[in-house]
Amino acid sequence: MPMHNSEIADRFDRLADLLEIEGANPFRVRAYRNAARTIRGYPRSMADLLADDVDLTELPDIGDDLAKKIQILVTSGELPLLEEVEARTPPALSELMKIQGLGAKRVKALHEALGIDSLEELREAVENGKVQEVEGFGEKSEEKIRRRLKKFSGNEQRTKLIEAEQISTPLVEYLEKARGVKDIVIAGSYRRRKETVGDLDILVTAKADNNVMEHFTGYDEVAEVDSQGETRSTVYLRSGMQVDLRLVPQVCFGSAQHYFTGSKDHNIAVRKLGMERGYKINEYGVFEGDKRIAGQTESSVYKAVGLPLIAPELRENHGELDAARDGRLPDLVTLKDLRGNLHTHTNATDGHDTLRAMAKAAMEFGLEYLAITDHSKHLTVAHGLNEKRLRRQLEVIDKLNDEFSELRLLKSIEVDILEDGKLDLPDSVLAELDFVLCAVHHKFDLTQEKQTRRILRAMDSPHCHILAHPSGRLINRREAYDIDLKMILEAAAERGCAVELNAQPERLDLTDEGCRMARDLGVKVSIAADAHSTRGFDYLRFGVDQARRGWLEPRDVLNTLPLKELLRFFRR
Repeated sequence: MPMHNSEIADRFDRLADLLEIEGANPFRVRAYRNAARTIRGYPRSMADLLADDVDLTELPDIGDDLAKKIQILVTSGELPLLEEVEARTPPALSELMKIQGLGAKRVKALHEALGIDSLEELREAVENGKVQEVEGFGEKSEEKIRRRLKKFSGNEQRTKLIEAEQISTPLVEYLEKARGVKDIVIAGSYRRRKETVGDLDILVTAKADNNVMEHFTGYDEVAEVDSQGETRSTVYLRSGMQVDLRLVPQVCFGSAQHYFTGSKDHNIAVRKLGMERGYKINEYGVFEGDKRIAGQTESSVYKAVGLPLIAPELRENHGELDAARDGRLPDLVTLKDLRGNLHTHTNATDGHDTLRAMAKAAMEFGLEYLAITDHSKHLTVAHGLNEKRLRRQLEVIDKLNDEFSELRLLKSIEVDILEDGKLDLPDSVLAELDFVLCAVHHKFDLTQEKQTRRILRAMDSPHCHILAHPSGRLINRREAYDIDLKMILEAAAERGCAVELNAQPERLDLTDEGCRMARDLGVKVSIAADAHSTRGFDYLRFGVDQARRGWLEPRDVLNTLPLKELLRFFRR
């Protein structure tokens, strides 16, 4: 059975971690990390590409050697180099690097001094006060690790939304081929578009003469059949994900969607509204006594309790029922509302494609404007731009703007916020840009007070227009750095700054709560793809999912503005 993209990417990431712990060449380590990022976010599976005789070296960051390794993984499930490295370096050490503040050197120091090979051994060493005795650590370091271990536990088993999509899409396509199938809906947190998914709940309607359950359990990705019945079966896929399939009568398909989409708190609140009217609401319908009065559609379930249909993304019992009752439900933003992308990288820094290629891809995606935001010089690992290289890029943008009529390229840069809050490039060059995207890329370990003050100082600059990926988190890999988000958003409102919702599936930063806070404070949110390749604009849809969970309407989103209004915003 061929491997999923996420499985291949995980192996390359683990290999990169272990090589970094061993002190391997940084460029070699980075090559595996870049390849993992490309593979994890690629819309087609590597197995399908190989089956179609696609040359994998045409993909960003994939050379001959990596292409051969991908082919070996797809066909055999093995990566000999990883096995070789794991034989001499405990593979669990890569898990330790997911704890913020534990880079390769510190993990290696803990391993050599205390023999720590796992998270459990690290927890034990922290509780026994052993970590502070290791050279380069101390009481403060040990306490930080203790706090981060508590945050880290419990989050690592959930699957990122994009990976859940990669697993579920071929499964749904397979189920559609079952005899008699009519409707298929993936419910649960997946349908609510949460940033991570625990398991998959799939609902199906079908004709009486169907083979849905037999077909489902015969899927070639199934590693274990936990149970199989006439109306419900549960399996575990090779990826480890649990999938529950329910065969639902058409008459109660709507109530089943409502019930299994959740959230639990939302459903309880809806059931209470039903009880107030003398109704019983469950997955089989809305009942008055023994009579089913609603349930064939979701709309009918909400109508029975006096409410309009509530979008799945809002169903968290965070005020949506009151808003629905009072006619205050938001008119949620959609992908079609976005006119441009305000975070784009080219091969001038750590992007994979030329400026021209990115512009053409943006036009094909239907965008009206595109900001070029390569990194600034402080981010040396990304070959960041200094003043001279940036000005050369601005000249290229001018020429392309003269050439293109469908797209306006905006002059910008993702400028580093230094530890003292200053921006990485002088005001004289920043003043030549249409706007400036500001970001924290280092010193994640500052206290909340220092980190917040650092960002506030950056926002004091008249050239700070958008704060990029505000918390710096990487889902399941790196905790957010410690900031007072409310204080930062209040300052953004005062200064007329916008804040970014970075749509990279491993970031989705702002959180849904942060989006709603920004909305309530009147801070514009930029839904940005952070595109590093021509295919990167597809990430915008994940940003829209997150924005919808955060109650954002088109008027709340910066890049729904027409170009003239957008430029007017930047000239605040």
